[in-house]
Amino acid sequence: MAPGSLDHASLLVELQAVRRAGLLRLRGRELPALEAAAASLTTARTREGAVEALLRRAVARLDAGTLRTAAEYTLGLAQGTRDWPASSRRTRAAEVYRVSEERFRKHHEVMVLGQVAAHIVEWAEGGGDEPGEDDWPGDTHRTVDVLAGERRARLTLHIHSVDLLRDVDVVVSPANTYFALPEPYKASVSASLRRAASVRGVTGDLLDDPVLDELRKWTARHGTSGRSVIPGTVAATGSGALAEYGVRRIYHAAVATPRAGTNDYDVLPADITRATSRVFATLAEEHDRHTPPLHSVCFPLLGSGRGGLPYRVSAAAVWSAVEAELARGARWDVHFVVRTPEAARVVERIPARPRPARDQSAPSRSD
Repeated sequence: MAPGSLDHASLLVELQAVRRAGLLRLRGRELPALEAAAASLTTARTREGAVEALLRRAVARLDAGTLRTAAEYTLGLAQGTRDWPASSRRTRAAEVYRVSEERFRKHHEVMVLGQVAAHIVEWAEGGGDEPGEDDWPGDTHRTVDVLAGERRARLTLHIHSVDLLRDVDVVVSPANTYFALPEPYKASVSASLRRAASVRGVTGDLLDDPVLDELRKWTARHGTSGRSVIPGTVAATGSGALAEYGVRRIYHAAVATPRAGTNDYDVLPADITRATSRVFATLAEEHDRHTPPLHSVCFPLLGSGRGGLPYRVSAAAVWSAVEAELARGARWDVHFVVRTPEAARVVERIPARPRPARDQSAPSRSD
C-alpha cells in the first residue's frame, strides 16, 4: 500500500487493533496501512519499531492536554503502560476525561484515535512536516555546543517526554509556589514525573505516590504547608520508580504563582533564573550525599507550559543561570528536555558565540 493511498478509515481500524493488542504484541499482526505510513522510518530496526515511532510522532502532534494524554494511555505510549492490558489503559484514559469507561469507549476513544489517524494521513500525503533531522522523533538526543564565559561547554538536548529520561541524576520539575502537584493524568512536566515516579500494580492500580508524599513532608518540615513560598524556591525529593532508570532526584522549582480567582499562573523570567540558580546550589549541597556523587541535571523550559511564556523567553531565563554556573568553572553535565521540534530549535539557538575582538584602539588599564 503506497502512502498516497492511505485512508482514514483503514488507519482507524488498525489503530483499534493496536489498542487491543498493545505495543508488546504487535509482532505477526497485519498492519499494512500503518506499515506503509511508517515506511520512511529508516532509523527503526523492525517494522514494529517503525510503527511505534510513527504513533509517537502522531501523538506528539496532538494538542497538549487531555487529548494527547488520553492517546498516550490508549495506545500504551505513556511511561510504564506498554505491558498494561487494554482494559487498564482504557480505564486510565477514561479518567483523563472524567467519564465512565463505557462512555469513553463509545465516544472519546473514537475521537482520540481518529485524531491520531488524521495526523498520520496528513503526514503520509505530504501535508505535514517531512521527517528530517529537525523534527523526526527517531532523532531524540543531540548535543549543543555553547560558550559560557571563556569556557566552551556541551549541552545534551532530549526531544521527548520528560518521563523517558534515562541516567540523568537530577531532573527539574516546574511547580507552583504552593508545591501543589497536578493530578497524575495531566499532561504537564510535573504530572508526567509524578506519574512515572509512582509505583503501580500489574493492572495499573496505584500502590505508592512517593513524590506527593515527600513534597508534603518537605512543606511540613519547612512550615509552608498550605501557604505560598517565595518564587524561586527549590524543594528536593526522591524519584520513586524513576530510580530504576537512573533518575535519582527530582528538584521541584517554584516558578508559577497562582492568580487568585482563576486557573491561571503568573511566571516571571527573573523567578525562573533564580530557581535555576537555586537548583545548582541544591545540586552542590547534595553532590556528595549520594554514591556515586550527583553530576548531571536536566531542565525543561520552565514556565512555557501553563505559565504561558514563549519558548525563547523561558530558554533565555534558564540559560542566564546555567551560563553563569558553567562560566565560573562548574563541571556539571547539563541537559535540556523538550517535547516539540519548535522548542528544540530554540534550545539549539543558544549559540557558541565568539567573544568580540578587543578594540586595540581602546586604552588599557595600564595606560
